[in-house]
Amino acid sequence: MRCKSASRDCLPAGGGRVRIGEVAEQAGVSVRALRYYEEQHLLPADRSAGGQRQYPDSAVERVRLIQQLYAAGLASTTVREVLPCVDSGEVPPGLLDRLVDERALIERRITDLLTVRDRLDDVIGVVRNPDPGCAHGQ
Repeated sequence: MRCKSASRDCLPAGGGRVRIGEVAEQAGVSVRALRYYEEQHLLPADRSAGGQRQYPDSAVERVRLIQQLYAAGLASTTVREVLPCVDSGEVPPGLLDRLVDERALIERRITDLLTVRDRLDDVIGVVRNPDPGCAHGQ
């Protein structure tokens, strides 16, 4: 099975190299987060002769993807399994089933959030446009 992804070249061989501070700034994350991603084997880095981390130009997009997957509620172990799929376009059958389940959970969370948003809209509407015939707080 193939993944639909525009980021198959997440970790190209060669190309430009970016220092950790630049990746952190461009991706809007902390340097500490990047080190954590590296420890979790989510974001590989090369080392310069002086020992400084160097990332491919595509690291910023990869970090954004990692952030999105975390924000969607995926655990780091699942993210670690998903990233090779993004890179290669191949999904192992067992992982596909788990991803379908994760997607269903995300759908439920979206539905719940939309329900809460609608209720908040109702409350905001009542506060902004109170019914003059309704006595509040009495």
